[in-house]
Amino acid sequence: MIFSSITFLFLYLPVTFIVYILLPNLKLKNLFLTIASLLFYAWGEPIYVFLMLISVFFNWKIGLLLEKKPNVKLVILAVILNIGLLFYFKYYSFFIELLNLVPFINLSIPQIRLPIGISFFTFQALSYVIDISRGHCMAQKSYFNLLLYISLFPQLIAGPIVKYYDIDKQILNRKLSNVSEGIQRFIYGLSKKVLIANNMAFIADTIFAIHPSELNIISTWVGAIAYLFQIYFDFSGYSDMAIGLGKMFGFEFRENFNYPLSAISIKDFWRRWHISLSTWFKEYLYIPLGGNRNGARRTYVNQMIVFLATGLWHGANLTFLVWGIFHGIFLILETKNIIPIEKIRSKTIKHLYTLLVVTLLFVIFRADNLLYAVEYIKQMFTGFNMNNLVYQLINPYIILITIIAVCISFKSSIITNIMKSNYILTMVLLFFSVLSLASNSYNPFIYFRF
Repeated sequence: MIFSSITFLFLYLPVTFIVYILLPNLKLKNLFLTIASLLFYAWGEPIYVFLMLISVFFNWKIGLLLEKKPNVKLVILAVILNIGLLFYFKYYSFFIELLNLVPFINLSIPQIRLPIGISFFTFQALSYVIDISRGHCMAQKSYFNLLLYISLFPQLIAGPIVKYYDIDKQILNRKLSNVSEGIQRFIYGLSKKVLIANNMAFIADTIFAIHPSELNIISTWVGAIAYLFQIYFDFSGYSDMAIGLGKMFGFEFRENFNYPLSAISIKDFWRRWHISLSTWFKEYLYIPLGGNRNGARRTYVNQMIVFLATGLWHGANLTFLVWGIFHGIFLILETKNIIPIEKIRSKTIKHLYTLLVVTLLFVIFRADNLLYAVEYIKQMFTGFNMNNLVYQLINPYIILITIIAVCISFKSSIITNIMKSNYILTMVLLFFSVLSLASNSYNPFIYFRF
């Protein structure tokens, strides 16, 4: 089940919310919300609910043992169990494919179905155990409360990645004081997803389904920019919906995006894009590796390790790995002033540079394989053949959506204030979003596969 579905909007959400507010105390509310979250997950992955229950149980037990007696071996065990689980379901088949590249090795490649959201709930479980070992939080005594933290449906499928110490007090004490704000935020995210991301997805998917040799400069750039807008509004829209749903049930999640398309460097981009993931890697990988405390060379190595991990986190494909590597390279080049971003006074030039790099790298991210990505990027600069595809895809409605997308991609206090205070606009957005969902079956969600 996804947030932008008729079933969720008109069945699951209203029933869950009404029952929740009618329950007399927080203990019953938490129990009901846990059951509702498991039902939400089971809607699409019934068999993997048991996998989550077992995973939470082991992390709960390890957390309790760590609180009684800190033990590095227990932390290592937790890391092995969680990463091992993630490796088997997400990377094992990919690992076998790589082994088959070695001469005389020809292993059968297993077809393993990826549990939805496994990268997100595995990272939350890991952060829980590690934070207990560091003394940042107390172990949760109740298995069901920890299960609620891991399975909470607003952030279960595609984040944001919520650290336990950010939410532990809210599990035991919260109030429904921001319901109207949560509803507005949810509708805003829904409209970003349905009205902008889905339309951009249709253009991007149509163009990326064609071999690059059949495309020209205009169509390749239109496809790349459409995908840039698609992935931003798809994921930030989902994060808005998750944050809004959290508020409706009394939870406060941290922001996951801060206008990343207005970034003026790759370093700045990663301060603004998927903030919960970048801060997770900073706290649990970069700093433990030594961060920037052991000289410039070691700092660059640590940065590259983090971006390798970031790429792999997104999926078992060389395209994601190369995407992460190039982000790491550009960050290092900026840090070493080989790309003298700090010396450039013009914010416009810095902004255009960042958008160019991010757009080109997202082509690699979107491509099915590296060969396609290389040929596609080549056509972006050398494809002078005639092609009328763009004129078939572009219409006045798409142009209007693109203008709106550009306007709200950059920080604007005017737009923000309008969205916060204008309830009529919120209802209009909801109306058109539902109308679009009812009339259009094209409703993909990019980050569900991560």
